[in-house]
Amino acid sequence: MLFNCAKCPGYCCSYPIIPLNKKDVWRLAKHFGIGFREAKKKYTKPQEDEKYSMRRKADEHFGKVCQFFDTDERRCTIYTARPSTCRTFPGGRCGYYDFLTFERNTQDDPEHIATTWSD
Repeated sequence: MLFNCAKCPGYCCSYPIIPLNKKDVWRLAKHFGIGFREAKKKYTKPQEDEKYSMRRKADEHFGKVCQFFDTDERRCTIYTARPSTCRTFPGGRCGYYDFLTFERNTQDDPEHIATTWSD
């Protein structure tokens, strides 16, 4: 692994579109003990081609984040029911981690851009 998600402020949770498929919506429905239609209405935002994306909420650091992201603890509140895209992220490299590594190397300071969240 080239990064440590436990030390990240949740950058991937701030993407403008967090894609969902029907299986993801079913997983959310089961997690919350509700039907598919209710989960779709409550947790998703329609996209083109009958696809879905996660609804988002305000965040002081990124503007908006996934509605299930705990903005105080900086972590997922539905980890066991998280969508497929979250389960496979980043799929190789993490842009936030690469950016942080570049800045720390450029500044020759391993603590540069240190977060205010606990490690």
